[in-house]
Amino acid sequence: MQLQDKIRSLPDSPGIYQYFDREGRLLYIGKAKSLRKRVKSYFRFTPSFGPSPGVGARIYKMLTETVKLEYIVVQSEHDALILENSLIKQLKPKYNILLRDDKTYPYIYVDLGEDFPRPEITRKIVKGKKIRYFGPFSQNAREILDAIYDLCKLVQKKACIKGKKACLFHQIGKCDAPCEGKITKEAYAKIVDEAIGYIQHRGKLIRKLEEKMLSYSEEMLFEEAAKMRDRIEKIKSTQMLSEIDLAKLADFDIFAVDIGENRACGVRLFIRGGKVSASSHTIFKSSTGFDRDELYRRLLLGYYQNELPYRVKEVLLYDDFAESSLIASYLEEKFGRKVQIRVPQKGEKRRVTELACNNAREILRMEAKKHPVSLYEELRTLLGLQNIPYAIETFDNSHMQGSATVGAMVRWEDGFDREAYRHYNLEAKDEYAQMRELLERRVDSFAKNPPPDLFLIDGGETLRRLAEKIVKKSGVYVDIVAIAKEKRDAKAMRAKGKAHDILYTTEGTLHLSPNDRRLQFLQRLRDEAHRFAITFHQKQKRKADQKITLLEKKGVGEATVRKLLQYFGTFENIQNATLQELTAVVGTNIAQNIKNISETGREQQ
Repeated sequence: MQLQDKIRSLPDSPGIYQYFDREGRLLYIGKAKSLRKRVKSYFRFTPSFGPSPGVGARIYKMLTETVKLEYIVVQSEHDALILENSLIKQLKPKYNILLRDDKTYPYIYVDLGEDFPRPEITRKIVKGKKIRYFGPFSQNAREILDAIYDLCKLVQKKACIKGKKACLFHQIGKCDAPCEGKITKEAYAKIVDEAIGYIQHRGKLIRKLEEKMLSYSEEMLFEEAAKMRDRIEKIKSTQMLSEIDLAKLADFDIFAVDIGENRACGVRLFIRGGKVSASSHTIFKSSTGFDRDELYRRLLLGYYQNELPYRVKEVLLYDDFAESSLIASYLEEKFGRKVQIRVPQKGEKRRVTELACNNAREILRMEAKKHPVSLYEELRTLLGLQNIPYAIETFDNSHMQGSATVGAMVRWEDGFDREAYRHYNLEAKDEYAQMRELLERRVDSFAKNPPPDLFLIDGGETLRRLAEKIVKKSGVYVDIVAIAKEKRDAKAMRAKGKAHDILYTTEGTLHLSPNDRRLQFLQRLRDEAHRFAITFHQKQKRKADQKITLLEKKGVGEATVRKLLQYFGTFENIQNATLQELTAVVGTNIAQNIKNISETGREQQ
C-alpha cells in the first residue's frame, strides 16, 4: 500500500505512529488522540503528495525521508502517551528528542503507621497509609540521616525491632530498647517528632551538631570533633541561597528549557518548605534540531516516570507547551492526587522560573565553551554516521586457548560510564561466534538498557557486518564502526606497536595518522574494552584453574577436563550433565567419578 493510501485509511482512534526510511530505519515515533487527524496534518495531498508547508524544518526533513508508516491503536490518549515514551526510550528514533535515564534523587521517609518508626532513605514510593516524605535531596541525604540517628535515640537498625533482646546500641546509649518494652509508643513518638524537626529545619540540626562538636573538643576527642566538623560542612552544602524571597513559596517542582545549537538544556529546581532543596539538569543533544514542546514533554515524563513520591502543590514551568494538560492528567492518574501544571506570569513564582531558565542558558554557554569544536561532530562527518556519537559502546572478547571465554562492553557518554559496563561468559568457540553471542545478548537488552548512538567493534569488516546484521534485526538503528590492526604487518611488528589501526565503516576503510585525535579517541575506547575484557578473563581463568585442580586431585586428568570443556563449554554445563552425556565423552568410569564429585559439591553448597 502506498504511503498516502495508508494515511487516508488510518483509524480515528488514539495510538502511536512510526515513520521509516527506505532502509527500514526508524525515523520518528509520535502519539495521537486521533491517528488519522494527527498524521494527515503532516502532509499535503494536492496538487501533489508531500510534506505540509506548515511544518518546521526538522520535521520537513524527516518527512522527505519517510517512505513507510506503521501504527499501534490503544484505548486512550493516556495509553498512547505512556507507550510513546517507552518506545522512544527503547528504540531511539533518529528525529525524536532523546532523554537518557533521569537521575532520581533520594527522599527521607518515615512510616508513622509503624509502632516504632525510623527514618529511612528511598528513591521510590513506599507503600503505607501514613508515610511522610522529606526531600528530594541532591546530595548528603545519608549525612543528614546519620546525624539524626546520632542525636536521637531511634531504633538504629531495621532488624532490631524484630528481636526481643536489647542489643549493643542500647548498651552505648543510642537506643531506648523498644524491643524489650523499655519505652512506650507515646514516648518514642516524641523522639520521632524531634527527628522530623531536624529533617525539616536544617539550621536546628546544624546548631545541635555544633554543640556536640564543641563538647568533643572540650573532652579532647579531636578525631571525633573533626568528623563532626566534616559532617556539618556537608549538611550545610545542602542549603542553597537565592535572591528570590522563597519564604513566600511552599513546595514546588520547577522546570525550564533553553535551546542552543545542537544542544538544549532542561533544568529542574525542587523547592521544599520555601527552600531550594535540590537542582539538576539534563543536556539534550541532536543534529536535527529541537521542538520546545517535545523537550518539555520528555523532561517531565523522564522525571516523573520513576516511582517518586509526588509532594508538591504545583509544577511550575517557564514556558507553556502543548499537551501540558494531558501530562497533568496522566500524573493525576499515576499519583492518585490533583496535579497542577502552570506557567506563572508574575510575582515570586515567575521569578523562580526565570531563575531556572537563566540556569539552563548559563549551562548551555558553559557547554559551548567546553566543546568549541565537537569531537563527536567530527567523528560523525569522518565516519559517515547517521547519529552524532555522544554515547558509544565498545565490544571485545578474550580467551586463552578456548578456555574462560568472556565478552566485555564498555560505555562512553561524556566519560567512561563504569556503572554501565557489562561482561559476559560466552560459550561460543571461535571469534566470529563469540562476537555474535556477545552482540545478540546486548541487543536483547535494549528494552532495559537503551541503545547507544554508536557500536565500536574490536575487529575487522567481517565483524562489523555481523554487528550490522544483528542490530538491523532488532528494528533499532545504531551506527557501527570496527577498528583493527593492519594485517599486512607481521605479528612481531604488531607486538612492538608499529602496526597501524584501520577503521571500518559503511562507506569503506579509513587509514588515519597515528596522531589524529579522532583515531586516538577511538583507540582509547578500544583499549578500555580490551582492559576490561582481560581483567574479567583473568578472574574467570583463576576460577577455572581452581576447578581443574580440584578435578585433578579427584583423579580426573587435565586433558580429560579440556576435552569436557570443549564439548560442554562451561564447568556449570559439565556439572549439570547427565551420567549418559558424560559417558558419551569420557567413558563410564571417569563419568561416574565426575558425577560423584558434582553431587558432593552440591551437598556442600
